Amino acid sequence: RQVLKKQETSGRLVKWSVELKEYDIRYEPRSAVKAQVLTNFIIECSPIKVKSKEEKYNILEKNFWSLYVERSSSFNGSGAGLVLISPDGWMLQYAMRFQFKATNNEVEYEAIIKGLTLAKHLEVQKIRVFSDSQLVINQINGEYETRGEEMIKYLSKVRYLISKFQYCHLLRIPRADNNREYILSKLATVKEIPRMENVFKEDMQNPSITENDDVMDIDVEASWMDQIIS
Repeated sequence: RQVLKKQETSGRLVKWSVELKEYDIRYEPRSAVKAQVLTNFIIECSPIKVKSKEEKYNILEKNFWSLYVERSSSFNGSGAGLVLISPDGWMLQYAMRFQFKATNNEVEYEAIIKGLTLAKHLEVQKIRVFSDSQLVINQINGEYETRGEEMIKYLSKVRYLISKFQYCHLLRIPRADNNREYILSKLATVKEIPRMENVFKEDMQNPSITENDDVMDIDVEASWMDQIIS
């Protein structure tokens, strides 16, 4: 304020004065400071309802399934955990252990592929996928460039599976909101996976991208040869 209103300025103050005069800067006294402090106090100290994970990410919409995935690596190998939840609360828990070498990103893709495959077998039409991997989620959403032959194959397979759903959206969430899936992924890295109720377990011998891809359905218009073929 002094720079703009003081007539006798020199050196650096003159430069600042010239630079700031092109803007319409006005100074007005702030009134009711005490009232503002009281308002801020009420806002900051009022109790608020903590939203659940489902409410936070708005996944309680009708007919939407939720898929949470998480990966883990240790000296014993790598594993992944996933939880598939139906709109009415039914839950499928899955722990995978990989018998082949895979990076964290490849394990994350494997978990998403397995989860989407299970959802497709259950005839799910609408699904949201949650993961804490910013790289993988942004690659699938097209925000990040995908490099490497293996990663391109993984991305292609995931997008093929996504095309099978009426609605499929991928969201990134903090690891703190992925506790159950993280436990399942850690469980999958132990030497022997113990028996647990309501938890499916699988040892993955080969990457999913080495398997034969499903044949895409092609809609063909009716032809005069249909009756003869029948």
